[in-house]
Amino acid sequence: MKEERKTKDPAKWVEGIIKDFINTSPENTLKNPANDKAWADPLVGFSAGNDSLYQAYKEEYVGPFHWTPLELFRQAFSASKAEAEELSVISWILPQMERTKADLRKETIYPSESWTRARIFGEEANVKLRKHVVNSLQAAGIEAVAPMLFPEWGTRLSARFGFASTWSERHAAHAAGLGTFGLCDGLITPRGKAMRAGSVVARVQIPPTPRPYKDHRAYCLFYSNGTCGKCIDRCPIRAISQSGHDKVKCKSFLDMTRNYVLSHHGFEGYGCGFCQAGVPCESRIPGPEEGK
Repeated sequence: MKEERKTKDPAKWVEGIIKDFINTSPENTLKNPANDKAWADPLVGFSAGNDSLYQAYKEEYVGPFHWTPLELFRQAFSASKAEAEELSVISWILPQMERTKADLRKETIYPSESWTRARIFGEEANVKLRKHVVNSLQAAGIEAVAPMLFPEWGTRLSARFGFASTWSERHAAHAAGLGTFGLCDGLITPRGKAMRAGSVVARVQIPPTPRPYKDHRAYCLFYSNGTCGKCIDRCPIRAISQSGHDKVKCKSFLDMTRNYVLSHHGFEGYGCGFCQAGVPCESRIPGPEEGK
């Protein structure tokens, strides 16, 4: 049955691998006493390995160090003769659980315990999901690599945008039709901005998910109609302004939360996410009236 699904509808087959893991695996946990889930039902999308957006990320939006799918694939499989059009990028969105979002809404200075657990232990589950997707594809004879787990992945300094990396999960998700960027740089998806993302590049042809937007900021009310900006007031250190997101300030606050998390929550970690909760785009694409 699984082989039939893979052959007849690879998109549904891959989507099933991702959803089954998040919805049924014990790895999807906050590792708290109640063993609450870290993530709700995922969103899954696909983009083509030769999508022009990846070249645009390299030349305009991120930096020359940002990989195209083919550049990554040829590093991972040096003997491969694959071409860009043979590749697909599998992207997913892991929405935060309602209780986790509600916990953070109450906070104004430091992150809630559940949100921090999602950042640390939830991301551990996301790492395991990346490995699971790669292993499942390879077991079916499909070459695949998770960019974030590739040894050469790393952060870089972009002359135009500051902190950046050789692969961005949010940018891959944007290419796969899963969301657009907000004032705080977060990705606003149909399940909102309170989420984590992941991706895998594979030598399999899957029809790309249509992008229901033409502008990379279409879902942000600040950019689309000049309203909202509520993430500005949610940020404890004013790292967000009408000019955008100050990544240096943001990182300094994340580093500062480490002592708080250890002393108040009892584990090593960090977190923030204030711009993702208590805002109109927390759990959905906001309507025009929600930013007023």
